[in-house]
Amino acid sequence: MAKKPTARVEMVMYDVVYEDGSQRSNRRVPADLLQGLDGGEDAVKAEIERQDLEISEKSGIPPLAIKTVKRSGK
Repeated sequence: MAKKPTARVEMVMYDVVYEDGSQRSNRRVPADLLQGLDGGEDAVKAEIERQDLEISEKSGIPPLAIKTVKRSGK
């Protein structure tokens, strides 16, 4: 019997600049977080902070504070 196709989650890429001046490019955020222009950046920033916290828990290195978030390629 054939398997049902899994739902594909579309991702949007963002460049993140942290308070210490470091930059991470092409951070992936689910596209469904973008709700037009209303609160989209806040939702993206919150998701990236959540990802950073998860990474810091695994690595033991405290997360950096985010200064700016900008969509990649813009």
